[in-house]
Amino acid sequence: MINLETPRKHRALVDQAHQVAMNMLRPISRKYDSAEHAYPKELDMLAALIDGLSDSGTAEGAGATSMSTELGTKKVADPSKVRNGANLASILSVAEMCWGDGGLLLSMPRQGLGNAAIASVASPEQQKRFAGVWASMAITEPSMGSDSAALTTTAVKDGDHYVINGEKIFVTSGERSDAVVVWATLDKSAGRAAIKSFVVEKGTPGLKVERLEHKLGIRASDTAVITFTDCRVPAENLLGSPEIDVKAGFGGAMATFDNTRPLVAAMAIGVARASLDLTRDLLEKAGIVIDYDRPALTQSAAAAKFLELEADWEGARLLTMQAAWMADNKKPNSLEASMSKAKAGRAGSAVTLGCVELAGTLGYSESELLEKWSRDSKILDIFEGTQQIQQLIVARRVLGLSSAQLK
Repeated sequence: MINLETPRKHRALVDQAHQVAMNMLRPISRKYDSAEHAYPKELDMLAALIDGLSDSGTAEGAGATSMSTELGTKKVADPSKVRNGANLASILSVAEMCWGDGGLLLSMPRQGLGNAAIASVASPEQQKRFAGVWASMAITEPSMGSDSAALTTTAVKDGDHYVINGEKIFVTSGERSDAVVVWATLDKSAGRAAIKSFVVEKGTPGLKVERLEHKLGIRASDTAVITFTDCRVPAENLLGSPEIDVKAGFGGAMATFDNTRPLVAAMAIGVARASLDLTRDLLEKAGIVIDYDRPALTQSAAAAKFLELEADWEGARLLTMQAAWMADNKKPNSLEASMSKAKAGRAGSAVTLGCVELAGTLGYSESELLEKWSRDSKILDIFEGTQQIQQLIVARRVLGLSSAQLK
């Protein structure tokens, strides 16, 4: 039976993450929001601490590098016994860290979205070889919109290498990372089945970081445009199988999203909770007390609005925990991953903007972080698949239709 309370085994991890968020990330949040593109040097010490915990085994598998690689491949031996593992630990710790600052979390060394991709589809040998590598993920292209299958970056086999050509935009940590997990097609005529991901290490001839983007939010995180021009990558850097299996379709690539979408949902949950916590305190200072023992309609308009926002946030939190719990218990979670991302992305934007409104001038000014959190939250409804794309995926799963049948 699924229990969506924080498991006892993960409570120490959650407490540690909260302390880091409160004492290390929150104090420098405004500093690196203003100093866009400046590297947060304070994160080096934190990254070393996390590495030490991981090496000692006390980190409980939290982080992008620990997401399950065997999703749906085997069943739990005893259905009466459940497992709360690395996936649940990851989303709980990520939510806590984003309570401190989402942009700083995305800047954390060796915890890039590309690391989640490696954990999802890499072979055991590749995981060992790329252990400790900070990997960003390059998917989006100037002309592809939200359709990942429409990418045009190519990878052509040449002896024991692949030659990659194309352009990627909005690459999170694209400048700071050690390597880039780039999605490319082996054969455009083969459609989605030919899309594979490659680990391209920085310094590889032909890989060039063209520029960094100026953004609305998550300014502590660098977001790059990267081009690949006759970029030769060793064949062993292709993640997963090199075979083009039309029957398997886009499955290998989508396994990455099944892991990263709940992570992004957890980020939205963390930012939204930060807004709710601060807004509750501000309302109480103004003499408006939230009474959980009375119906919302019998309370002030501000209290009723706050309760509505908090309920929206709670629904997103539970969906995200469900998606992670299913992954830990080897249950296919593509539907739940997209549901959690859709719900949390939308709720995050609604909650943070709602808190800005409730706080009035304090919410709109830079005297508090509410305005920053409202800016940061919007990207969490966009990257890793927009709200509309998630709803389309959910509809396909519920109706049992393919991407060709429901566009």
